[in-house]
Amino acid sequence: MAPSPPASRFFFVLLVLIAALSAALAPVPAAATGVFQVRRKFPRHGAGGDIEEHLAALRRHDVGRHGRLLGAVDLPLGGDGLPTDTGLYYTRIEIGSPPKGYYVQVDTGSDILWVNCISCEGCPTRSSLGIELTQYDPAGSGTTVGCDQEFCVANNAGVVPPTCSSTSPSACQFRITYGDGSSTTGFFVTDVVQYDQVSGNGQTTPSNASVTFGCGAQLGGDLGSSNQALDGILGFGQSNSSMLSQLAAAGKVRKIFAHCLDTAHGGGIFAIGDVVQPKVNTTPLVPNMPHYNVNLEGISVGGATLQLPTSTFDTGDNQGTIIDSGTTLAYLPEAVYKTLLSAVFNKYQDMAFHNYQDFLCFQFSGSVDDGFPVITFSFEGDLTLNVYPHDYLFRNGNDLYCVGFLNGGLQTKDGKDMVLLGDLVLSNKLVVYDLENQVIGWTDYNCSSSIKIKDDKIGSVYTVDAHNISVGWRFQWHKSLILLLATTIWSYLA
Repeated sequence: MAPSPPASRFFFVLLVLIAALSAALAPVPAAATGVFQVRRKFPRHGAGGDIEEHLAALRRHDVGRHGRLLGAVDLPLGGDGLPTDTGLYYTRIEIGSPPKGYYVQVDTGSDILWVNCISCEGCPTRSSLGIELTQYDPAGSGTTVGCDQEFCVANNAGVVPPTCSSTSPSACQFRITYGDGSSTTGFFVTDVVQYDQVSGNGQTTPSNASVTFGCGAQLGGDLGSSNQALDGILGFGQSNSSMLSQLAAAGKVRKIFAHCLDTAHGGGIFAIGDVVQPKVNTTPLVPNMPHYNVNLEGISVGGATLQLPTSTFDTGDNQGTIIDSGTTLAYLPEAVYKTLLSAVFNKYQDMAFHNYQDFLCFQFSGSVDDGFPVITFSFEGDLTLNVYPHDYLFRNGNDLYCVGFLNGGLQTKDGKDMVLLGDLVLSNKLVVYDLENQVIGWTDYNCSSSIKIKDDKIGSVYTVDAHNISVGWRFQWHKSLILLLATTIWSYLA
């Protein structure tokens, strides 16, 4: 649990609005209230054009992420991060004094905030996304974290790193190695992260917080590519080194956050705080796991429970079920994949299928919601997750649909027995991560509407609205997500 504040506190919301992409993807000017802009890299539905290339782009994204998510991670300081070229959503944050802007991935599968540093070896200097990359200079307002300092020791199993000299302490270093061979190496610094503090409905005031984050000094492998390159990542994982954990340890926030991704209108909500409306049922998180693992108990198609191997519901290394909003699609063990598709297409025995980039595709006219069944995942605690046909069947061209579930056995050897549920099943649902009580929950929701978040200390309730900038649809592959960080802060009375 986060420590209770010794004095009255007020509830605040970090409001992050989506700005539309201009033809040159120029940053939004200061008149746009200085809040973050969150953009989406990939569309879930194709809009004509080269179908195979669209599907290949989706597959490349998840294959890279899947391998890295399941690969060996060497991070002695605690936590982990995912490469910047795998993110679905990215935002522009400001760091330092005076502040400078950095484009970072927003991801529930990452733990730390890190950005590329000045004079970085192998760091990209340009991005195919059309954004201007910026390298952080720790010599500005930042302070380098020493290897003998509390943050470094706490994130190294409570001991001083063996490479740390008692006579001349060096910087607190980190190294992350991913399953595909890419890596990032650097050191930790502490600086201020700028944000807009909202103290009421639609009311904001400028504020900032001191955060310790990674300063990337060297990139290896695909991380150095300019293809969809970003300045870093902003993780919302469970590690003590995450920005969320740091703010909670300082008594500024509760370790509860939620997101609602609106694929229909391109908007959404991302909030830190106690969501009181809508109410969601929850399921326990599997303890001592690096990701958001949950206990899957069954899968049904059209109300009929599938007969699946008992190993489907096991948990442990390279097993179990992961909830990951940073993955585009959904991956199932081979036996589960074949059984599920057999049930989905049971009444279409004569349907002709085509394989595009490992996607199963077919021709269909009419409403997919009328023609295909709802898939339901059941979890511990009587929590269910409904996946509707318009979610798991995405359109590519005229009357051509492809299945968003993929055979995990074809992706990575280590992940062949895992269920990985991504954006495909999480869209148009409010998903709440309650790390204080170690539970996660969700409910079907209109993500273009609003939610209510409560300050449980003083009882104030604020309405947090989703937003959508229609101009952002100039580039369909850059769907927008509104990132709303609703947080609780306390202050001392004079």
